[in-house]
Amino acid sequence: MRSRLALIAALSAASCGAYAQSNVTLYGILDEGLGFVSNSGGKHLYSMSSGNMQGNRWGLRGTEDLGGNLKAIFVIENGFDPSTGKLGQGGLEFGRQAYVGLSGDFGAVTLGRQYDSVVDYVGRLEFGDQFGGSITAHTGDIDNFNNSYRVNNAIKFKSASYRGLTFGGLYSLGGIAGQPGRNQIYSLGAGYTNGPLTLGVGYLNVRNPNVSFFGNSTAGTVSATTSNVTSPVYAGYGSANTYQVIGAGGSYQLGAATIGATYSNIKFASLGSSYASPFAGQTATFNNGEVSLLYRATPALLLGTAYDYTRGGQLQGRSAAQYHQASVGIDYFLSKRTDLYAVGVYQRALGDTLSTSGTTIVPAVASISGLTASANRNQLAVRVGIRSKF
Repeated sequence: MRSRLALIAALSAASCGAYAQSNVTLYGILDEGLGFVSNSGGKHLYSMSSGNMQGNRWGLRGTEDLGGNLKAIFVIENGFDPSTGKLGQGGLEFGRQAYVGLSGDFGAVTLGRQYDSVVDYVGRLEFGDQFGGSITAHTGDIDNFNNSYRVNNAIKFKSASYRGLTFGGLYSLGGIAGQPGRNQIYSLGAGYTNGPLTLGVGYLNVRNPNVSFFGNSTAGTVSATTSNVTSPVYAGYGSANTYQVIGAGGSYQLGAATIGATYSNIKFASLGSSYASPFAGQTATFNNGEVSLLYRATPALLLGTAYDYTRGGQLQGRSAAQYHQASVGIDYFLSKRTDLYAVGVYQRALGDTLSTSGTTIVPAVASISGLTASANRNQLAVRVGIRSKF
């Protein structure tokens, strides 16, 4: 009898110890405010605006110790709009992230819906990711530095840090029988941090992007015959066979100031592949450059400003599309978790681009990321709000 009791006690202790090695964390962000847009489809717009500095979310993050420094890990993360309560990412319940995997001394291998390597290693250096939010992202978030698009069916590796150097890659299976490369996505990247210096590089290659990348966050059945891009900056290029991004960036801290810069080269190759285009077989190239400055005036007060320039290629001898964008903002922290902010963005468009249908060449219009495009070449947006993290 005593031996049985001893055995039961030992098993109970082992069971409690095993459970104690597991950890699940609930986290989230609520970001809500008021917005003004000078020209939203031809009219002034005053509205509630959410996700101004960061996308609204709640999520669960878990780990389980498997021994030998090996852990099982998972993340499920939901995006939503507190103004209306509706789901984000086209109505997907866990549209921001959803993955499971293993981590250890080598790094981590995960499977599911995830961020690409350009987002991981270069996007974090963009002004919109660091401070200004989605409306200060590069024009139309054309290079995905601000993470407008996620990758489904992805296998991902992120290394451990080796004296400040990290690297990784992602591969997404296309999932079409007999056509393994049809919807495939792959990316590679690396980052380096040493004291005040941070650097990052990344590469992204997407096949059939209209469906596999631009369409994977839409509700219902994704259209393969019309563009799934909403921004007029590059909606006309949705018929491309391949979407490619090469990006690099860096930042350096000098006392209370942090100076940053990013560059990206974006290609839409072999137009007319996804659906018919009068420009079939042609390749369109965009280049983007950004410089930014963050200044911590006091421990509670952060100021920021940035200038971003996007230039497209010429079409049939017409002027190349150009987008000049200036951003400025102020962020005051009431506590470690809650802050008040104000952000303003002005954009000026020049030149010509493809229409959203991809069939004609039209004058470029201003189109601040995440907003309804202007009816002309100018657009101003201002947002003020409150953000709370938990």
